[in-house]
Amino acid sequence: MAGRAGCGKSAVAQYLARTPGIEWVDLDRVAWDTYAAGTPTFARLLAAFGNCIVDDSGQIDRRQLAAAAFANLDSQDTLNAIVHPAVSAALGMILGQHRQKGTEILLVEGALLASSPHVDRSIYDLILWLDAAAEVRGERLRAIGRGAHATRGDGISPSGDYVAISAAGTIEQVAERVLRAIAGNPG
Repeated sequence: MAGRAGCGKSAVAQYLARTPGIEWVDLDRVAWDTYAAGTPTFARLLAAFGNCIVDDSGQIDRRQLAAAAFANLDSQDTLNAIVHPAVSAALGMILGQHRQKGTEILLVEGALLASSPHVDRSIYDLILWLDAAAEVRGERLRAIGRGAHATRGDGISPSGDYVAISAAGTIEQVAERVLRAIAGNPG
């Protein structure tokens, strides 16, 4: 599931993951693991953005990385070109573990799944794009103390093959739409 900040990706994924047979992977957490100190991705990020992105403990400071990477579109693309392939590789291993485990539905949540050219879409059965009006997203983010993120992702749009899902309404309503789309009946 992909979409802009406040569209309900996390809330819907967490809600659905309470159902037996459905599990959820947050790609932000996977990304953080891919650039832990000592990893090849860590080294590539340092080479691209410099030591200013490392905190006192020797780990990537995500706020500093964001400041450096979101300074302009070129640096943002550099970040995505480094991190997204590493995340796709890590996700491939996670998918294998879930297949072995017998997970029926694995929801993969990542804001840029449907928009980044650096994401390996071949590993997904279906990409869902959750969307809600800017006012709805802003209200949701303010309610959880993340109002500053209300415009995050405003410039991203889905591309390629995806299924658009209205993220308006309650978590339960959006979750039902997601399940219908997974079953092949998005209407």
